[in-house]
Amino acid sequence: MMFRFSGFVAAGAIVAAATPALAQTEVKIGYALAPDSHYGVAAKAFEEAVTEQTGDAFTFQHFPSSGLGGEREVIEGLQLGTVEATIVSSGTLANFVPDTGVFDIPFLFRDLEHARAVLDGEIGEEILAKFADVGLHGLAWGEQGFRHITNNRNAIETPADVEGLKIRTMENPVHQAAFNAMGAAPTPMAWPEVISSLQQGVIDGQENPLSVIVSVKLDEVQEYLTLSGHVYSPAMLLVSKPFWDGLSDEQKEAFETAADEAVVAMRGFVDEVETTGVETLKERGMTVNELSAEQKAQFQNEISSAYEGYYETYGKDLVDSIVNFE
Repeated sequence: MMFRFSGFVAAGAIVAAATPALAQTEVKIGYALAPDSHYGVAAKAFEEAVTEQTGDAFTFQHFPSSGLGGEREVIEGLQLGTVEATIVSSGTLANFVPDTGVFDIPFLFRDLEHARAVLDGEIGEEILAKFADVGLHGLAWGEQGFRHITNNRNAIETPADVEGLKIRTMENPVHQAAFNAMGAAPTPMAWPEVISSLQQGVIDGQENPLSVIVSVKLDEVQEYLTLSGHVYSPAMLLVSKPFWDGLSDEQKEAFETAADEAVVAMRGFVDEVETTGVETLKERGMTVNELSAEQKAQFQNEISSAYEGYYETYGKDLVDSIVNFE
């Protein structure tokens, strides 16, 4: 009897010793682009910073290249609690928190410095906080950079050059309204479908920042690149609210700090691509042209009718406060 009791005690000790390993929490993080993209760089920096601060409390499993599905599906997974984290473009976010769409208004930001200051400031923080109402927790604003147009039909220099152009846009009514006003044929489409649709001629072109155009090698399926800079494209680091609510205060602080480090890594990647990306794409064979200030003004004038809708949706005061932010 004593031998059997001692055996039970020893077995209990073994189970107790194993408990900390079993208590390790898995963090599934999904994103649309490859590991060597700005999303992948940010996800890696995020994991490293969390691990540095929390030890082995969390183990990360990455699902790049839409490994968990399209962005909308991943965000819905966060709401359900089946996915813990994502880095996601702003295009899909407006389906969950409509106010995020204000940042997608064409020609809203002067440059990267202006955009980053707005997102990191009071306006950006107020919109981040709204994600709690839809089962999500917005950790930080990242970025993709300014969006440019690629296509297989012709070079673009005037609004007439986009007339009838079948161009993939994100599932974002702000972008669609702008391209409709230009006379294009905007075609909303989830990212995993884009490359094959370009190859098959279902669409003529798409619009994305250089960080995306370079990392996914769109030069392999697109001939023309127009540096239009028509829209600044933020991104966001999101976590599931059920997951967030289960963290201790110390863990929450670690995740917030890690998110800040991920944003630094992401913006550093964007800065590098903005400097070198055009030459890279030219070397790969793309025909590249850049819109002058006068040409951009023509496009801005062409979409002036869309601005009335933007003012109605987001409020003229908010739009003007972003435009005039110093």
